Amino acid sequence: MSLPRPDAPRPRAAAGDAAAEPLDRGAVERATGLASVEVLAEVTSTMERARSLAAEPGVGLPLAVLADRQTAGRGRRGAGWWQAPGSLAMSLVVDAARVGGVDRARVTPLWSLACGVALAESLALLEPSVGARVRWPNDVVAGGRKLAGILVETAPGGRVIFGVGVNTTGSAADAPESLRGRVGTLPDITGRSLPRAQVLGVFVPRLFSLIGETSRDPGVLLERYRPLCSLVGTVVTVHRDDGHRLVGVCHGIDADGALVLDTAAGMVHLVSGSLTDPADVWRGAPA
Repeated sequence: MSLPRPDAPRPRAAAGDAAAEPLDRGAVERATGLASVEVLAEVTSTMERARSLAAEPGVGLPLAVLADRQTAGRGRRGAGWWQAPGSLAMSLVVDAARVGGVDRARVTPLWSLACGVALAESLALLEPSVGARVRWPNDVVAGGRKLAGILVETAPGGRVIFGVGVNTTGSAADAPESLRGRVGTLPDITGRSLPRAQVLGVFVPRLFSLIGETSRDPGVLLERYRPLCSLVGTVVTVHRDDGHRLVGVCHGIDADGALVLDTAAGMVHLVSGSLTDPADVWRGAPA
């Protein structure tokens, strides 16, 4: 099977259509340059499966785990992750050296931001009308709603795992009630689903290229992030790990990927934090 061109016509799908188009492992490997791809009908979490594979010393890298459905997808800080079955759910395992990792025990903000920029740029190429933007530190949004989430973790043996979930199908109307006003899907925006194979064929090579460029010159990411930032010029509240909140006007990011806020106390650079109130974090569907 050959992957369709980004500009090839796609069949229309109803906004609530959650059918998963089949993924051909070999075709995805050829289109993305990945050493190996695992495609699963269902998995608890692609991140957990990827972490298990990353622990195998002789495993070929980079590798990706893809699933038609996750029963317990997860996000940052213990948050649950909802998406319609058939949407793009992937965890990508790479060697830390490939992403410029010096301290292999620490995840840097640049990694998730580079992933967000590459994903937003890819969606812009495939569906220009979506208007995808990057929301620090790890979301891609459209129309103020979360369209995609990113989770980056380190793994033993100097490996890094990029978890990427994109609502390529389904409808926010099918999400848990507390999420319906916060999440977005491509069919809700464009009236049609976007084949996962197309997204992968554009996104994965773009991510590796951007990571390579950023490791040589962090200014590259700054330049490409700036027009995609959804927060510049707006007043934002950041919830810190210590329980305190910071409020200020966003001035984008610095060369280390930290969020720059103009607060009452002056300019502050934040390398971690959340824009979601802990009380509003969705922890997953009840068992």
